[in-house]
Amino acid sequence: MIRFAAAVLLLFSGVQVSASGAIDAYPFPSEELQQRYDALIAELRCPQCLNTNLAGSDAMIAQDLRREVHRMLIDGNSDEEILEFMHERYGDFILYDPRISASTILLWLGPLLFLLVAAAAMYRLLSKPKVSGSLSEEERVRLDRLLAERDRP
Repeated sequence: MIRFAAAVLLLFSGVQVSASGAIDAYPFPSEELQQRYDALIAELRCPQCLNTNLAGSDAMIAQDLRREVHRMLIDGNSDEEILEFMHERYGDFILYDPRISASTILLWLGPLLFLLVAAAAMYRLLSKPKVSGSLSEEERVRLDRLLAERDRP
């Protein structure tokens, strides 16, 4: 029984050590700075990973960027300055919400344009006059007259 308890204790202590090995532990002078750091690394995308933020990535570049964000926060940079620095260095990909620019205008306005085109097409389809399958008596007489004129030599 003692051996079993020791084995379980060893197993759980090993899991805890390996799980905590991937977490960066940076010291912050205030809780507010820690919260800003957490928000920034959650907002920035890892340049190497597909759709993973810096907080959830184990890539070396993500570790470097987390270290850089920490350094910039300690140096007194604002969140906007840090985001601008990352954007200048890594482009639109690093931001989950790309900024509006000439290269991203279609990304931002594309869904609205698609919705407007779809609404216009729907309006045209629904506003067309309904064509009935049968002719009125007056139309039938006129059609017979036209066909008779065509068949004359």
